[in-house]
Parts: sequence; C-alpha cells; structure tokens
Amino acid sequence: MRFTAFSNTTFFAEQRRITRYLGVGAAAAVVDISLLMLFANYFGLPYLRVAAGTFVLATLVNYWLSVRFVFVSGKRFTRRWEVVMVFVVSAIGLALNQVILFVCVDGWGWGLLAAKLVATGTVFFWNYFGRRVFVFGAVHH
Repeated sequence: MRFTAFSNTTFFAEQRRITRYLGVGAAAAVVDISLLMLFANYFGLPYLRVAAGTFVLATLVNYWLSVRFVFVSGKRFTRRWEVVMVFVVSAIGLALNQVILFVCVDGWGWGLLAAKLVATGTVFFWNYFGRRVFVFGAVHH
C-alpha cells in the first residue's frame, strides 16, 4: 500500500485523537474503578450491579470530557440525539463490560480489580471507535 502525504497526515491526526481520548478514558476509568472498588469491595454490594451504575457515571464523565477535548459536538446530530447515540454505543460497551467481569470473576476466579482492568481496556477501544464512527465523525484538531 502506498502512503501519500494526506494519508500520513490523517494517520497522525487519528493517533493524536486516540491519545486525547486515552486521557479522557483514563479520567473516566478512575471514576468507574474507584467507585466500583469502594461500593463492591468496601461496602460489599453486588459487583455487577455496582459495575453497571459506575459505568453509567463514567460514561457521563467521558461524554463531557470527549466533547471538550476530542470530538466536535453537534456536527452530525442534535445534542439530544448525540447523547442518545453515545448511550447506545455505551450500552454495548456496558454489555461487554458486564460479560467480561462475570467471566473473569465468577468463571475464572479472578479478583475484581484485575477483571475490571481487562474490561476497561477492552471497552475503551469499542467506545472510541463506536463514538468516532457512529456518533461524532468530526473531531477537534
């Protein structure tokens, strides 16, 4: 495959967006993981229920930071539809998160933190590409 200046520029621009999204995702992951550990491990609440709630909170943090630093809000959809689409993409991410947690914790006997780190890493890629392709399209330069 032959690379042109345009494709090379596009590649590096996408790399910068992914790097910014990594920072956004890290901030959301801190919210998600710290609250999960607090409520599931410290307070002893059922981890899958807690994981669903903390995932939703982290999704709100992620959306807010994403439209500030990564994606351009309102380019493809009205704000209302954009939020709906983000939560549709995130619902798929939540399903992946829950399945990975269940398999790792209940199926394989892993600790909750290790399972959550694997789930977070996996869902990160789905969320970025799902939002990039299906929701935002446009990005901050």
